[in-house]
Amino acid sequence: MQTEKVVNHIVNWLKDYATNARVNGFVVGISGGIDSAVTSMLCAKTGLDVLCIEMPIHQAASHVSRAEEHIKLLKGKFPNVSETKTDLTPVFEEFKTEVSLTGKQEIVDMALANTRARLRMTTLYYHAGLLGLLVAGTGNKVEDFGVGFYTKYGDGGVDLSPIADLLKSEVYAIGEYLGVSDSIMKAAPSDGLFGDTRSDEDQIGASYPELEWAMQKSENGMTENDFSGREKEVFNIYRRYNNSNRHKMIAIPVCEIPNEFK
Repeated sequence: MQTEKVVNHIVNWLKDYATNARVNGFVVGISGGIDSAVTSMLCAKTGLDVLCIEMPIHQAASHVSRAEEHIKLLKGKFPNVSETKTDLTPVFEEFKTEVSLTGKQEIVDMALANTRARLRMTTLYYHAGLLGLLVAGTGNKVEDFGVGFYTKYGDGGVDLSPIADLLKSEVYAIGEYLGVSDSIMKAAPSDGLFGDTRSDEDQIGASYPELEWAMQKSENGMTENDFSGREKEVFNIYRRYNNSNRHKMIAIPVCEIPNEFK
């Protein structure tokens, strides 16, 4: 990958899109992970306004400290960057008092995890509406188009996606080029939706390098019968997530009414 050219291309794309949309810049949710760090840096390089928002909900201390470290670094480099923090923990706790929490615990836990992401999306759009900003998504290609590892209308609810055509390894390469802090570069990727330090690999059962490999093999038309051992296991993990989350990756289905019925 020609990293410098990719960075310049994304920055120009962001700037052109914002200019054509007649908005002032971007709002980015900062999680303490590599994707939001790279996305916010790319947005900052446009010279347009960038609002970084922390939105903790029972957040692990390590996530919070990395997010704060990144925002401090970003503001030190770019005068167009500002920050705010919205503690959504009380909102989340109040929400839980108004809904049923009965059922299998793992299903309830997943529903609540997705609720966290949707509360954050609402917060991002609130600030975007106030300040005339676009919500910049932080999903990469493996998450958005491979395994669908994001929340529909949560972190998937964005105005534009600057890094969604980049594999996770490419996001790391750009992060290194842009000078993202070592604490973020070395941290295990995590969605931070469960209030602990569990990683994406803990949830999915495969690492991002493994998922990138499986995504490539799948796109080349290979099947599980072409592999054995760990490769077969990873390939099946990828295919399972890809199939079950396909509803996130395609346009919302519309029931078209035949003309003769109208």
